[in-house]
Amino acid sequence: MSNIQLIIEERAASIGKFLVGRLLPFRQKRMIGPFIYIDHMGPVKLNEREQMDILPHPHIGLSTLTFLFEGSIMHRDTLGNAVEIKPGAVNWMTAGKGIVHSERTPEYLRSEDKTMHGLQIWVALPKELEQMEPEFFHIESHQLPTWKVGNANLKLVAGEVMGHRSAVPVNSKLYMLEIKSQEKQILNLGEHLFGESGLYILKGGIESESNRFGPKQILVAKDASLCEFTIEADSTIYIFGGEAFPEERFIDWNFVATSKELIQKAKEKWILQEFDKIPGDEKEFVPYPTFSKK
Repeated sequence: MSNIQLIIEERAASIGKFLVGRLLPFRQKRMIGPFIYIDHMGPVKLNEREQMDILPHPHIGLSTLTFLFEGSIMHRDTLGNAVEIKPGAVNWMTAGKGIVHSERTPEYLRSEDKTMHGLQIWVALPKELEQMEPEFFHIESHQLPTWKVGNANLKLVAGEVMGHRSAVPVNSKLYMLEIKSQEKQILNLGEHLFGESGLYILKGGIESESNRFGPKQILVAKDASLCEFTIEADSTIYIFGGEAFPEERFIDWNFVATSKELIQKAKEKWILQEFDKIPGDEKEFVPYPTFSKK
């Protein structure tokens, strides 16, 4: 019997001027563990007249994880952080009761050709923490644990698994694991995984139970403890998941919460522009969209 419960194909979605490949939420699978939203951004080439300018916008009830493969993003938020995100580093922003941030091409790259490519992820907060004070952490690539299994190179982007713990200060039991392999080999990781689990193929492919799966797909496992597959040569995949929450999560635009009342309050607060402003990026903002529910 197959351990693959669901195959989710990347779907085109718009984030401002950018088209991204949306992987979560999906109508048949709203969350995988605490992961509630995953976008594959790019790869897209931009010339000197084209910039990434995601204007100030709010979040509640979640943490955002930005992980780049190529390019650079200048992150600014209402806590006063102004940090450039480069490939391999992790930006971890916990919105809690409310935060506003913007994501733009850094000034020094705005007159050059550039490439943008990466993952943008939302992780829902536990109910008891969804109204916590907002936080922001930037973790450099060298702070992420790396090790080998056979000939495969593993990196723990976030969470805890296989006896390793990432420096990213997560708020629930989860894992996001990068696996790169230049050679074909069998990987049996089931005994190390827990909760719900998904496998995203960025490059190359895997084989499982006589089936071959390629890029831009998420495979959702029925049972994470049975996770065994063959990774093809020159492949990059991500395994993510963790313990699911007992409470349902509602999503409206950039807001995530266990109650519609919290979302309604955040919506009204944003429409009235009562959120804090971003130092150095106060002039523009993304208006609340008329039709936003996912």
